[in-house]
Amino acid sequence: MCADLGIASFSHELPATVSEKKLLNLITKLNADDRVDGILVQLPLPKHIDEHKVLLAIDPDKDADGFSSVNVGKMLTGEKAFLPCTPAGCQELLVRSGNSPEGSM
Repeated sequence: MCADLGIASFSHELPATVSEKKLLNLITKLNADDRVDGILVQLPLPKHIDEHKVLLAIDPDKDADGFSSVNVGKMLTGEKAFLPCTPAGCQELLVRSGNSPEGSM
């Protein structure tokens, strides 16, 4: 679908045994790659990898999930930032559909 929309998409599928160092090196490489506009790390990560450390390694300007401390801070203060994609998408669906979740529980 990305190709149909003219979006370049790169997938790096790593084994669950990947070292934290190797994953961090890949993120560093993607941060420096001008062809990469956004980085999304599939969570949860294997137990031997520090998830917080990995998320902090992503350049906030490429943080597609909006999980970095910088983007969370910007979101909370109303500054322009990447928003966490799933909640932002659900909110957009509600707005566009005209449905309100108020009183539905």
